[in-house]
Amino acid sequence: MIVQACLNGARPPGYHPALPLTPDAIARDAAACVAAGAAELHVHPRGPDGRESLAPEVIDATVLAVRRASPGTLVGVSTGGWIERDVDRALSCIAGWREPPDYASVNFSEAAAPALTERLLRIGIGVEAGVATVADAERLVSLGLGVRALRILIEIAEQDEAEALSAAAAIRAVLARAGVRRPMLLHGFDATVWRFVELCVTERLSTRVGLEDGCLLPNGVTARDNSALVAAGNALFERVRFRK
Repeated sequence: MIVQACLNGARPPGYHPALPLTPDAIARDAAACVAAGAAELHVHPRGPDGRESLAPEVIDATVLAVRRASPGTLVGVSTGGWIERDVDRALSCIAGWREPPDYASVNFSEAAAPALTERLLRIGIGVEAGVATVADAERLVSLGLGVRALRILIEIAEQDEAEALSAAAAIRAVLARAGVRRPMLLHGFDATVWRFVELCVTERLSTRVGLEDGCLLPNGVTARDNSALVAAGNALFERVRFRK
């Protein structure tokens, strides 16, 4: 049960003044998040033009910078289809990584998920199997890839709290019926971030916080930076534990 820090995601540069985009900025932010209690790091490296990229020179520079700033902390990246917009290009990029991340997220809503998963596993990179809907979870199960994942990443986009909680429960039910027993990380987005942090404590699941998922603290105030969100996440973990 951990709090992972998701530093930037696909957020545009103007989303927040402290959104880290360059390798150095991401590395500094990562170190601050680890100091605030983050157990792992999830980053979306950007090229010199500010766009997300899986290009070896971009991934290698960012992962190396993060590892130097936070030695011993696991670091992961995304393989989202919007990044390279071409499956063959994405697979070629992954094959060229010389400073590979510890794990990479693969979205099972995307057609390329099996190919990406196999390529990552073949070269020793863990896979966070991302599921956002029941259909995603059913596909993961039908492909037999859930049992090979480092963890299952349950990502809930619904903004209505009741709908979001229902979606998460339905996904978990599919995985439970299929006997998928891998570690799970569950998180919300914007309006539901902190409700899911609370749920993860009571359900003993891992979660994540950071500017990729939302910029507000539990009290509704805009966070200073990612480390403030991580500190708030860990504090909420402790308060909910104490109430139990």
